[in-house]
Amino acid sequence: MTDKREKNDLVTKNFEAFPDVAADIINALLHNGENVVTKENLMPAPTESIYEDKTKMLRNQLEDVAKYEMADGQIRAQYMIANQTTMDTKIVLRKAGYTGAGYREQYEGKATGTYPIIEMILYWGKEHWEKRAGIHELCCEKIPEELRKYVDDIKVHIWEMRYLPRKVRERFHSDMRIVLDYLAEGNTFQSNQKVIHKAALIKMINVLSGEDDSIAESVILEEMNIREEDEITVCELFEQYVRKGRQEGKQEERQSSIKALILTCMELGADYGTTAEKVRVRFQLSEEGVTENMKLYWNCGAIFWISY
Repeated sequence: MTDKREKNDLVTKNFEAFPDVAADIINALLHNGENVVTKENLMPAPTESIYEDKTKMLRNQLEDVAKYEMADGQIRAQYMIANQTTMDTKIVLRKAGYTGAGYREQYEGKATGTYPIIEMILYWGKEHWEKRAGIHELCCEKIPEELRKYVDDIKVHIWEMRYLPRKVRERFHSDMRIVLDYLAEGNTFQSNQKVIHKAALIKMINVLSGEDDSIAESVILEEMNIREEDEITVCELFEQYVRKGRQEGKQEERQSSIKALILTCMELGADYGTTAEKVRVRFQLSEEGVTENMKLYWNCGAIFWISY
């Protein structure tokens, strides 16, 4: 389960790290869809920060995606984008660690100037996130009100990405819009939007749909006879992907039928030559194809019947 989660994390990070997608997330969720942040003025920021634990050992903590927004050669703001698939009632403490590490670097002069750090939590889980506790709610329940007002009430900003209203989804213009509409509309989803990051989009949708994401991006496009630079709409891309799946399904079904015929012939006592001829005629295979399949299943079947 951990390995699968790590692979899924890499897919979402890779997708959101594209400058146009990152800028789109920021504009849609923080600026009401206004084109305030552009991909040209976003720069990668460190996703790793170091802290000292209670045993004085150095530890690291990793954010999913981090970007600097630049203006006139200076850092205007830093955005941290974190992905969650499960609820975490103490997530505000994690936020304090990430943003605190960023502000400490500014304090120690490791960063140029001072600037705000904004963390955005994109929640992809199917259950609604019920509790969005801030520091006051999480830590100050038993302290008196006169003391509570002196505690900084850090808040978390969480978006339930599967359940964004249509008016919010319409603020997106990158490939992220396709992901959100697909999750919201399911099989009724249709769009003529042009796809920019084709293989990464397919892997992102596969991950969020619970399907396999282990195939390399280059292989995905090669099998569909599509190049990243090709102009193609969502519907065209999905049609190609579905057609590829159907072809694979038909091939698997055909292969199962070949295997079944060979094993049945063996069970009935047919010899190698008779069985091979039946396979060639039934499935219209070349001599090479017959030989390959007989090699696969004749010996396998013989071992099975001997052991049985």
